[in-house]
Amino acid sequence: MNTLHTYLQEHQHSILDDIETLVRAESPSNDKAAVDACGQLLRQLFQDRLQCQAETFPQTEKGDHLGFTLGEGDRQILILGHFDTVWDIGRLAIRRETDKFYGPGILDMKAGIVQAIWAVKALVELDALPNARIRFLCTSDEELGSPTSRQRIEEESVASDVVLVVEPATANGSALKTARKGSGRFYMHITGKAAHAGNNPEEGVSAIEELSHQIQYLHSLADPSLGTTVNVGMVHGGGPLNVVPEKAELGIDVRVTMLEEAERLYNAIYQSTPFHPSVTLTVSGDMTRPPMERTHATARLFELAQHAAGELGIELTEASVGGGSDGNFAAAKGIPTLDGLGATGAAPHAEYEHIEIASIVPRAAILAALIRQV
Repeated sequence: MNTLHTYLQEHQHSILDDIETLVRAESPSNDKAAVDACGQLLRQLFQDRLQCQAETFPQTEKGDHLGFTLGEGDRQILILGHFDTVWDIGRLAIRRETDKFYGPGILDMKAGIVQAIWAVKALVELDALPNARIRFLCTSDEELGSPTSRQRIEEESVASDVVLVVEPATANGSALKTARKGSGRFYMHITGKAAHAGNNPEEGVSAIEELSHQIQYLHSLADPSLGTTVNVGMVHGGGPLNVVPEKAELGIDVRVTMLEEAERLYNAIYQSTPFHPSVTLTVSGDMTRPPMERTHATARLFELAQHAAGELGIELTEASVGGGSDGNFAAAKGIPTLDGLGATGAAPHAEYEHIEIASIVPRAAILAALIRQV
């Protein structure tokens, strides 16, 4: 395993240059032209480093998704990543410092994709590639909840023996992610009855008053003991102050650790009833990601990663986190899934998003050793 580390250490400058190339191809999720331009650079990286041709899954409005395959065998190892980001073009500066590398999407998660390419390249160059197909799936809309890639992710996952997700490690740490919460987004639209607030308020039905009752109800659905959270994060309604408000709406974020809780919340939100008999409620939305639950198979994958890290003198820990990833979809299909195998750093989705330069080679070496073992 130290041979893998040595090879990657010898190519650290090239790895950093490849990360910078990908980061400079800024790719906000809703800008198809920019995302596809980034995809073209990604194709070139795979061609240059692994002599892999891209399989394209074209999209009408979002960026195209890309697949790459090398190696042969009865088993398939799926490496999962995304190359879209949350940042508008030009929003963040790209710069290297002595120990940190800053840029839009560098932590979440372009560095992880590059590390995975080089991890596999090290295995190829050292004639250590396992007897398996190595399949990369690089998607373009993860930051939007993966609306166009979910089906592809699920199909690729069920055709695989294991799924390795090169999302970043835990923020300000290096832990791998063996469990993630599932998430949902729901919207409630409330219709009351308008009236003059001074002359005949009794003839009106306040949508905002109803909204206040619904918020209390929705928050009561949370169960912290089970890791279930409910957050009404958006409210809107009313208009002129002298009018009893007729319309109001709210947006709801939910997070769950178990499929049973996802089903409970879904049913409870859709079965919401008005507090005022003259109010009309309509609900829309759904669970956008199922929970990634820790299983014995996931624990076994983590043990293999721990062993690989131990041979490099690195202590590796695991964590359960509140945010979701495309790994949630793979895990929900019953496929052993290990997440957080990408870069270490801090501030994903924040202005000082960065990776730790010193961790790039060790993390890539751990991933290479894990691929070799599974």
